[in-house]
Amino acid sequence: MKRTLLLALVLLSLSAGAQRKKVYNTPHYDLDILHFGFTVGLNSMDFDVYHNASIVGYDSIYAVNAVRQAGFNLGIVSNLRLAPYLDLRFLPGITFGQRNMEYLVRGQSGNFYYKTMKIESTFLEFPFLLKYKAKRINNYRPYLLAGLNYRMDLAAYREIKEELKPLIMLERNDLYYELGFGVDYYLPYFKFSTEIKYAVGLNNVIIPDGTQFSGAIEKLVSNLVLISFHFE
Repeated sequence: MKRTLLLALVLLSLSAGAQRKKVYNTPHYDLDILHFGFTVGLNSMDFDVYHNASIVGYDSIYAVNAVRQAGFNLGIVSNLRLAPYLDLRFLPGITFGQRNMEYLVRGQSGNFYYKTMKIESTFLEFPFLLKYKAKRINNYRPYLLAGLNYRMDLAAYREIKEELKPLIMLERNDLYYELGFGVDYYLPYFKFSTEIKYAVGLNNVIIPDGTQFSGAIEKLVSNLVLISFHFE
């Protein structure tokens, strides 16, 4: 009998706890038509390299590979509520990063060695994204997002120092499509979000300059993985 009473008391306490509604932080937040914030984050930049079959193997270049490097990004958040579950977001910002190009080169003696080019980029970016939100569960809300991002590489046309030559040149302007997902966390005084996003460039960004290093590449497409933290 004592065990039965004890079990009944435990079940009643669990039932009461389950029925107790969790306190909502900022319950009317999602009713605002427009709100703002800022974002900080990390990124990993890379290239998709398409080799020029008629060049690779000649003129000492045998292979080209891109190596991801880490960077960081800063931006401003502007969010327009279109519908209960759909927002339009504009997040202008700046992204700093680097990609390394590794060339497998055959020297005059016949030995092979790797030559690494460090290609730095500073992007001004102007993304427009649609954010589709799931139903809010207590103080968090998952979401998906997709859209387009125009990026301008401020480092693309800068003068190359003599000690850094040869170095391939890149187009300054590119348009990316972006896909991602994240989670909104409703805190007592603001909303905090974690987000991961994948961005792929739509254009060939390499500029042929007549050297073997650009001639070995038929097409070069930029892509990024971004992890962002939004404060809104």
